[in-house]
Amino acid sequence: MSKYYLNYLDELESEAIFILREVYAQFQNPVILFSGGKDSILVAHLAKKAFYPSKIPFPLLHVDTGHNFPETIQFRDDLIEEFGVQLIVGSVQDSIDNGRVAEERGKNATRNALQITTLLDAIESNKIDCAIGGGRRDEEKARAKERFFSHRDEFGQWNPKNQRPELWNLLNGKYFEGEHFRAFPISNWTEMDVWNYIKREEIIIPSLYFAHQREVVWRSNSWIPVSEYLKLEPNEEIQTKKIRFRTLGDITITGGIESEADTLEKIAEEVAAMRMTERGNRTDDKRSETAMEDRKKQGYF
Repeated sequence: MSKYYLNYLDELESEAIFILREVYAQFQNPVILFSGGKDSILVAHLAKKAFYPSKIPFPLLHVDTGHNFPETIQFRDDLIEEFGVQLIVGSVQDSIDNGRVAEERGKNATRNALQITTLLDAIESNKIDCAIGGGRRDEEKARAKERFFSHRDEFGQWNPKNQRPELWNLLNGKYFEGEHFRAFPISNWTEMDVWNYIKREEIIIPSLYFAHQREVVWRSNSWIPVSEYLKLEPNEEIQTKKIRFRTLGDITITGGIESEADTLEKIAEEVAAMRMTERGNRTDDKRSETAMEDRKKQGYF
């Protein structure tokens, strides 16, 4: 009897599709957390494949900080139209206007942490019992602690020491009233896996990931893009550099790298030689050694 083998990308795809189908089977009202970045785009495409020829059976939820790259918002809207799925938008600006959160001040002010309240409000108001994210264990040490099904208590908080065992691919999605789960179908993927899969499947991604000319300033050891939200310091000088972004977040905190990688093949080659994690250019993660874990414990993505 001949044996049937999958290559590693097919194995990762199969695992992710299994997780997505388990979410659909165990939860009543799940959503996909969608930021317009490559990982959430990948999850959306995997969901499309998991339920083909039907449409994706749950909506996409975007927590809009109001400080996004314009290219990201345009890409989000185009993808929603192409996939024919519902989009739920939680607005950080609305949270600020309603007094739910207070705007940060100062040179390195960001709305990143403010997303926590907006996200938890959206989960509660839409009665969401599982939010599917594109987090991967290789991104950051706090995300390495996540399970496929990550439990959140009645306050939306995450306790890394109180998670369900996941032996033999058995996933426990039971929860009490008011609690919910986050699911991470691409947990075992690496950044290199993501790029190789995107290249193989010919998935369209935002132009921000490719090297391009852009006005930037050097701050926190990264090239921060110039925008209406960036307050320049007296010693900072606007320069035009050919850069690309390895990860996408708020335009105020997402640092670019100098690069000539303007094709998927060149990006894959560049990533293979990298020695810094892709979130190494995110200023929000540089606030402390435990910045990501502190946010996640409060209900972050």
